[in-house]
Amino acid sequence: MPSWFEGPLAAFDTETTGVDVEHDRIVSAALVVQRGTGSVPEVRRWLVSPGVPVPPAATGIHGLTDAHLQQHGRWPAPVMDEVARAIAEQTARGTPLVVMNAPFDLTLLDRELKRHRNSSLAGYLSLRSLSVLDPRVLDKHLDRYRKGRRTLIDLCAHYGVNLTGAHDAAADATAALNVVRAVGRRFASRLEPLTPAELHARQTVWYAAQARGLQAWFALNGSDEVCDPAWPLRPDLPAAA
Repeated sequence: MPSWFEGPLAAFDTETTGVDVEHDRIVSAALVVQRGTGSVPEVRRWLVSPGVPVPPAATGIHGLTDAHLQQHGRWPAPVMDEVARAIAEQTARGTPLVVMNAPFDLTLLDRELKRHRNSSLAGYLSLRSLSVLDPRVLDKHLDRYRKGRRTLIDLCAHYGVNLTGAHDAAADATAALNVVRAVGRRFASRLEPLTPAELHARQTVWYAAQARGLQAWFALNGSDEVCDPAWPLRPDLPAAA
């Protein structure tokens, strides 16, 4: 029986109006499903007209302009429903979900569902059955003393994964999926004994420890930036008094 990292995997990615998960919006999303190593990936893409201006800085990253999104994008409500249902379908099949920097993309999707569907990510799928594989968390834990950045581009270079068209949701999702397979192979002796569900549980602990370490580094360098230790989904902000 093949190892989980050679078997079916799905990968999710978004492009957005910014980096604030509570207020920014999704402008494109992709879900890539590969039934096994070497099989042709199945790709679903969504383009969204977010209903708010896209800042020039965001357009400079992903290339999606207001005019393009207004002409070719769809309203957020039906798109978020389709995205959540597509992820739920893979979860129901037991397919692990690869998400690079999961607390960003999954929290954004959750907030968009609340904004446009009066629902939540948990409303579409059982979070207890969700097995998320975050290449950044895995790499940082398994090779913690390696120096350098750990963006998707950096991880692709380190693990020999091709990334063409960075900051396109489908291209990034495919690359993240391939990085997870490469991480699995490189650290097979440590990862083969674990199921994706067990890895999901361990990543919640690993990510929290990584966040605490980064928080301490910020404090040491005089920064007041806060690192949320929640993974793979950030909790709702408390209601304003």
